[in-house]
Amino acid sequence: MDLSAAEHKQGGSALSDAWGGLAAMLVALPSAIAFGVAMYAPLGPGFAGAGALAGILGTVALGLLAPALGGAPRLITAPCAPAAAVMAALCARLVAGGSAPEQAVVSLLLVGVFSGVLQLVYGALGGGRLIKYIPYPVVTGYMSGVGLLIIVKQAGPFLGLAKDVSPAVGLLAPASWQWPAYGVALVTALVTVGAPRLTKKVPAAIIGLGAGIGAHFLAGLLRPELLVLENNQFIIGAISTSPAAIWGGLSNNFAWLRGVGAGDLLALAGPALTLSVLLSIDTLKTCVVTDSMTRSRHDSNSELRGQGSANIASALLGGMPGAGQLGATMVSLASGGRTRLAGVLEGFFALAAALALGGAIGRIPVAALAGILAVVGARMVDRSTVRLALKGSTILDFAVILSVAGTALASDLITAAGVGIAFSILLFMREQMGTNVVRRKATGEEISSKQKRLPAEKAVLADRGRETLVVELQGSLFFGTTDQLFSEIEAELRTCRRLILDMRRVTSVDFTAVHMLEQVAERLAERGGSLVFSHLPLSLPTGQDLAGYFRQLGLTHRRGGGRVFETLHDALEWAEDMALDESGVPRPDPGELLDLSQIDFLKGLDKTLLDRMHLAFSERRVKAGQAVFLRKGGGHELFLIRRGQVRIVLPLKATHRQHHLAVFGPGDFFGEVAFLVRTPRTADAVALVDTDLYCISREAFDAVTASDPAYGAAFYQRLANVEALRLRDADRELRRLQDS
Repeated sequence: MDLSAAEHKQGGSALSDAWGGLAAMLVALPSAIAFGVAMYAPLGPGFAGAGALAGILGTVALGLLAPALGGAPRLITAPCAPAAAVMAALCARLVAGGSAPEQAVVSLLLVGVFSGVLQLVYGALGGGRLIKYIPYPVVTGYMSGVGLLIIVKQAGPFLGLAKDVSPAVGLLAPASWQWPAYGVALVTALVTVGAPRLTKKVPAAIIGLGAGIGAHFLAGLLRPELLVLENNQFIIGAISTSPAAIWGGLSNNFAWLRGVGAGDLLALAGPALTLSVLLSIDTLKTCVVTDSMTRSRHDSNSELRGQGSANIASALLGGMPGAGQLGATMVSLASGGRTRLAGVLEGFFALAAALALGGAIGRIPVAALAGILAVVGARMVDRSTVRLALKGSTILDFAVILSVAGTALASDLITAAGVGIAFSILLFMREQMGTNVVRRKATGEEISSKQKRLPAEKAVLADRGRETLVVELQGSLFFGTTDQLFSEIEAELRTCRRLILDMRRVTSVDFTAVHMLEQVAERLAERGGSLVFSHLPLSLPTGQDLAGYFRQLGLTHRRGGGRVFETLHDALEWAEDMALDESGVPRPDPGELLDLSQIDFLKGLDKTLLDRMHLAFSERRVKAGQAVFLRKGGGHELFLIRRGQVRIVLPLKATHRQHHLAVFGPGDFFGEVAFLVRTPRTADAVALVDTDLYCISREAFDAVTASDPAYGAAFYQRLANVEALRLRDADRELRRLQDS
């Protein structure tokens, strides 16, 4: 139990936590007794006392353990309405199937244990995050269904119907109603609803229960048999909270466990799964609300483990399961509870109240508890969702809510859970299919690599640009979006020879998508084309290794399979090289050392002029990885590449990374801006391989042009022609980025 001094320093004193725990108990215990009675109601009036005891034991066990072990220190945990609805439905099904009451009780105990174990598993596997992502319409529909189910199930005790009269029949037969029941239930419900308008210092459930007990006492003045303890269907009945009585009940339960077979356990798997998910959702939803109120953060997985442990302990003690309770938590916070001590004290105070009141609890009117539960059920129905039916954009969400709630009411909560899961899948597919998986498309005419090409090469690439198609993908590539992707690229596949798929924004890929990509690769290969991937994520949000997945399925790293490049620039550079090779454009041999006359923008100049230029240029060799120049560095040289490659990068201070601007190869030049306007460098130039350069400083150039203006005019003219082309390319790139 972690009751650290730091928590008290941050949250308040032990006294304020004690007040918070006491206030929370006053809210949680009456409701827990009502939930316990409702849980055992299908077994008959004789089990009302056992149900009340189960609610009390659940409040004690959950209160003592869940706050101490969980990850939400301010949360109050107690038996809840969803647990009562699921357990009551299961109990009714067991009784209808011929199970003895004692056997049904043991089955409920096992479901409580199994649901707690499942919550431990959820917490251990990190399921706290996943459960919170169940679609809101499904959760709302389920909770509304639980609320409606509670209201329907309480119709019998609310109206005082005989056990053999179904609620549906009894509602339409006023002659079967008994005024001592519905009179007490109405008083309790009305006072519970109206109490907060009079005072908020005392919990509404306590005031409502007190009013119901008072109404029952007044009715007893007219009908004295209402005040008798034995064989009185209008009250809980005899109950003992002594350790001996509790131990005796546990002994009987464990004795019945010996008769439980594998088939029985399998039949309880569905209800246990339903209950575990429902309790987890209820708890985590309360945690989120509490965090917003207290500006704190809870640990979802730790809280699930704490809730699971507490529910296991509660079931083994004969108590009912529960979850984090929003009402009790808010009351605790308002009364000064700030640490997990408040939750633990809530369980302690519930134990003290049970021991002190004992038999007095048995005199609580069943109709008063039905009145409280009717209010609880009505509050669980989300009436605001009706407005979703008035808008076309939300009509499907309303249909989901209505379907899940209707299934819970017409069938049972287990079937409703299946409907909810099915709708969760459909809603996910609708969301994914409604999102365009293609973020952007561009041909080689519109986008190019950062490898600077010579004018002759650019002319060829412009002419053959439509043979390369770049498609930037996003979101999930799965069976629901595969057809959308194929439809987007089908027309271009007829003329495209190289398809580049940029995968940096992809979040998941399934087998159907891989199969479609294999078909695309085969279609391209039939025309001598290729499928290319760039930016394959190292790890997707799902943990999937995309490169490994493609390799295992044979999409890449096999003859005819897709090529993989680290960046889009690398993929584009490869595609451009392929187009140039196919066109037969002569390009410098990587090992050849170019002369000044072979530098592209100086080709065709008069030999005398070139010889004069040689005097102004110096030669320089830069090792791979070394800088040719650095940003903000001095010098105004122009560099001509004789052999090798130079990358221009812009250092980014905020991320300590570099932005790749361009790559220059043999026959090209760089550094012209500082050379022309004599400003500091704006980027770094780094040799990718051992590189040989021709260099000319501005001072040397000015000295030559001063004595021979023709030299300067010819040089400037050719430099200006290339710069004009570069500016046009830069403008096209800026427009593309703006459109994206």
